[in-house]
Amino acid sequence: MRFSILASGSSGNTCYIETGKASVLIDAGLSGRETERRLGLLGKSARNLDALIITHEHSDHIKGAGPLARRFGLPLYINRKTLEKGQRAMGNLPKPVIVRTGQTLTIRDLTVETFTKCHDAADPLGLILSFDGTRMGLVTDLGRSTRLVVDRLRECNALIVEFNHDQEMLEEGPYPLDLKRRIKGPDGHLSNKQAGELVRKICHDNLNYLVLAHLSKTNNNPTKAHKEAKDALGESGITRVNILISEQDTPSPLIQL
Repeated sequence: MRFSILASGSSGNTCYIETGKASVLIDAGLSGRETERRLGLLGKSARNLDALIITHEHSDHIKGAGPLARRFGLPLYINRKTLEKGQRAMGNLPKPVIVRTGQTLTIRDLTVETFTKCHDAADPLGLILSFDGTRMGLVTDLGRSTRLVVDRLRECNALIVEFNHDQEMLEEGPYPLDLKRRIKGPDGHLSNKQAGELVRKICHDNLNYLVLAHLSKTNNNPTKAHKEAKDALGESGITRVNILISEQDTPSPLIQL
């Protein structure tokens, strides 16, 4: 299994994953053309995608979903509440596949487990993607950790976890008070400290990659986020994990698990 974060942040979120037989996108928060361009930088083509999976209806996760689904006739996996909220923005979908939250999906040789998470969306999803005994967990846009999140993310070989903001930078930054309250609220976004606490609970000796995702350009910086992640792993006695920071404007290299 290989993956690349094509984009991560408030301007658009998209993750590409491939196995021996399957190629999928998790979310499509860039325009269709920009998604195609970034796939091309990896030597990949949207024409070879098997599916789109949508985690929730916010625009930075569905902007390109409709155009990509229509242009390439792609099945779009989405739960009913998310479809209802995002239908107008996405437009006509040629092959919508309704998912029940908590359902496990099979897309060719890729297994996708879905679970609920806390965010201010209709019915947001966290995901575990697995192939041939390898597991990757993806949980961004998360306001707080829960027992369910911790339980699902254990034993993953790769984790994509939100490190959205530094609490002090957010408090002292330029955002209006209501937006600050939303971000740090129980259905908003994880701070570096909260993300570090989650990592402490779910890291283990077989964790190979930790990707820090959805960093705020205004309220965070990569050095602060990286330090929090490194400290969390070190305090747990885990020292051989590759810590990567996803970017808004540049896709990450393809990472093989």
